[in-house]
Amino acid sequence: MARLPLLFLDVDGPLLPFAGAKHTGPADANPLLARLDPLHGPWLASLPCELVWATTWGTDANDVLAPLLGLPALPVATWPEDRETEDSDHAAGLHWKTRGLVALAGTRPFAWVDDEITEKDRAWVADHHGQALLHRVDPRHGLTDADYLTIDAWLRA
Repeated sequence: MARLPLLFLDVDGPLLPFAGAKHTGPADANPLLARLDPLHGPWLASLPCELVWATTWGTDANDVLAPLLGLPALPVATWPEDRETEDSDHAAGLHWKTRGLVALAGTRPFAWVDDEITEKDRAWVADHHGQALLHRVDPRHGLTDADYLTIDAWLRA
């Protein structure tokens, strides 16, 4: 049985936009939580993939965001601390997550949803993995219905 593709999901920007409408979410711990649209939960749950948090929120994403979205606890991407590689990636214009997410995906297809993806990340992933969608989200608005439709179509292709 084939395993589902992975979807690496950033939080700040995609799920917690930096502008736009406020929703009814709690804002006590983090003021950005008021910008969390609870409809992200059903959208994410409907995607044909294995969701993985790829965020500096770390396990806090499961403690704070997953319950607000009606999602189960999700795996959390972690990265080894390698200053030399991180410095090299930064000098090459790569996002600090890029190399680690490709390593975590292994041979599995994956989508990466983030607001900081660049063309250099796309080129590096194409050279080192191939079966990946790097989907940049406008951090002012976060994930939109159009973003979800694009991601869903890629995952089902």
